Amino acid sequence: MGSYSLPVPSTPAGCDGLAALLAGPQRAVVALDFDGTLAEIVPDPEQARAHPGAVPALARLAPRLGSVAVITGRPAAVAVHHGGFAGVAGLERLVVLGHYGAERWDAATNAVTADAPPPGVAAARTELPGILAGSGAGRGTWIEDKGRAVAVHTRRAPHPQDAFDALREPLNTLADRHGLIVEPGRLVLELRPPGVDKGAALTSYVRESGARSVLYAGDDLGDLAAFAAVEKLRSEGLPGLLVCSGSSEVAELAGRADVVVDGPGGVVDLLTALAGRLGDA
Repeated sequence: MGSYSLPVPSTPAGCDGLAALLAGPQRAVVALDFDGTLAEIVPDPEQARAHPGAVPALARLAPRLGSVAVITGRPAAVAVHHGGFAGVAGLERLVVLGHYGAERWDAATNAVTADAPPPGVAAARTELPGILAGSGAGRGTWIEDKGRAVAVHTRRAPHPQDAFDALREPLNTLADRHGLIVEPGRLVLELRPPGVDKGAALTSYVRESGARSVLYAGDDLGDLAAFAAVEKLRSEGLPGLLVCSGSSEVAELAGRADVVVDGPGGVVDLLTALAGRLGDA
């Protein structure tokens, strides 16, 4: 196994968060986004897979922590499959919070529990093809059905950012009509119910776990809610560390982070370094 040095957080709050995690790992939560954080962003999300080093690094680190959670907008079962998380020694207590916490997979039972499906998503899904066709941004764009949400990707369009910009207004109108919100991301616009985000999922999980410190790593605008949740927890006296899986596409997240690493490979190096500091066997 490689040996990596822990990065030095750029803020006092980040330094406090890292120190608290190292001092009391059994009362710490490490929570991570999936796409762009544990897995590289790819043109087809169905082809996304965890970085080759992600599961081994998590399996080394998790037994030394209070808990590890993956928080994603994907369905929980999809993230488990694409991550390769099931049946891995060391990850027996891993939790995957899918659909921003509306679904939960526990490694201990290999079962998914879920809230009732949200209203409005099915109606928006039905209308989307016509909206894309009439927007002038349809060519190369495509729809991803997430079950409890629906997303429009523009990464394959001839001019991805122009298509993204052209779709924001019509998709916001569609979302308003069906009681949904639009969550922008890295060349993706997701329609989902309000009041459901990674921040709410993370806060609930941290409180449930009784954690005394938290690390959250993400890469996209959807992770800003989780960053805000950690900042609020810090204001309440619970130390936290914010990690950005670096991307030039989302400068706002990097500006809020205590540590910026070089994509999923950098996240793997960070997890590996943490495992080493906490006493690799």
